[in-house]
Amino acid sequence: MKAAYDLHIHSSISPCADDDMTPNNIVNMCLLKGLDVIAVTDHNSCANVQAIVNCAKATSLLVIPGMEIETAEEIHVVCLFPDMQRALEMQNIVYSRLPDIRNNEEVFGRQLILDEKDNLICKEKRLLLTAAAMTVNEVFEIVGNKMGGLAIPAHIDRQANSIISSLGVLPEDIDISCVEISGKNIESTVIAKDFRFKDIKRICSSDAHYLWNIHEREYFIELESLTIKAVIKALGTGK
Repeated sequence: MKAAYDLHIHSSISPCADDDMTPNNIVNMCLLKGLDVIAVTDHNSCANVQAIVNCAKATSLLVIPGMEIETAEEIHVVCLFPDMQRALEMQNIVYSRLPDIRNNEEVFGRQLILDEKDNLICKEKRLLLTAAAMTVNEVFEIVGNKMGGLAIPAHIDRQANSIISSLGVLPEDIDISCVEISGKNIESTVIAKDFRFKDIKRICSSDAHYLWNIHEREYFIELESLTIKAVIKALGTGK
């Protein structure tokens, strides 16, 4: 089956995301746009994912627990997890590696943790918009090999916080099966013509920080079934 996707969406806990990125707003907007599967990938946190999963339970929308981890090299990596338990385990690891810096709402924005009815539970006090003391190799090892998830280098065509802009090359000691491109046309980008990516799958996700940024029904992946396992298999090594 072909599934319309957007695998990089931020919610209200990301300080740079709009406060309107609430669980119900995200789910309803994705349904209006005809998406089949999304991943909620906040900066170094998955605190709003369960609420969004709960909102989508009675709908046709598949929500994958995710996180956008910023590594010690300041590389952004979109991480997809097979279930909420492993996402929370990774969150605990990431939280333990974040610097103890308090969020300044006037500078960075609010970090809102909400329930499935969009009610405020609390605010995350520690700044999430920073690098964790984890190398990109370590993130790939934990997420991919230990947790059965998938790590995807984010927006590799950007000049900041991408694996290419930070390292200049794709590390040969990391098993990269998929990369994310932020440009609208996957095949017309320089990345698509780069021989280093000829055997690597490419996806285009929105990195939405506002509701209107969420993709329309325009990008598809071929799945065996509409399940998290099938998505990870399709974008991973196929195992």
